[in-house]
Amino acid sequence: MHLLQKLVSFTMFVSLLIFVLPFVSSSQEQVRFTGNHSNNKAGIHEISPKLLFEITLHGFLLWASMGFLIPVGILTIRMSNREECGRRVKILFYVHAVTEILSTLLATVGAAMSIKNFDNSFNNHHQRLGLVLYSVIWLRALLGFLRPQRGSKGRSVWFVAHWLLGISVALLGVINVYTGLQAYHEKTSRRIKPWTILFTIEISFFVFFYLLQDKWVYVKKQGVILGTEPVAPKDLDTLREKGKELVTEHC
Repeated sequence: MHLLQKLVSFTMFVSLLIFVLPFVSSSQEQVRFTGNHSNNKAGIHEISPKLLFEITLHGFLLWASMGFLIPVGILTIRMSNREECGRRVKILFYVHAVTEILSTLLATVGAAMSIKNFDNSFNNHHQRLGLVLYSVIWLRALLGFLRPQRGSKGRSVWFVAHWLLGISVALLGVINVYTGLQAYHEKTSRRIKPWTILFTIEISFFVFFYLLQDKWVYVKKQGVILGTEPVAPKDLDTLREKGKELVTEHC
């Protein structure tokens, strides 16, 4: 409990720091932004190639973190829950851990770029949501490193907290990618429809695979004759052969 209190306090401190730091750089960015756009009567922002590159890189880093690595990490840890082979469970667990660490690091780099280079006035949903998302990401990462051993006291509470934070990060991350694309369009007036469609297809695939994992065992059983059903003599040899194959395939 004392350790959890320290964790919460540290997270609140980091969140406060992230909230305060953008305003330090926002005034400088605002001056540059105003100077660059004072002659733009159409209201379309003309940004420098350097700033355009930074915006694009920021978006790519956050997509790689929230739109790819986080879903992959969630799918791999769910796959490990249905594995009986200890070696495969370890491999899937390490894949989950690596993807979660990489996603946290990429999100941190993206947030640092936002603090340093962009106008952080928090006047749009993307910036506000990003602030909350970044805090939850680090809280989940720290909670992951404090994972208790199975069977120990507090393991159930930790599991529920880690699961809830994971779902929150996944949902908020996907929403923030969409709001980021919209902010990119408003900033640069460039088309985002192709990227929105591609990202939607990608997320749909992850969701389909996520839901399929719950039904995969049931789907495989559709081709297996259960012991409660009558078995014809001619099927006995087939069942024996299937049993031998299952034994040989078992790790």
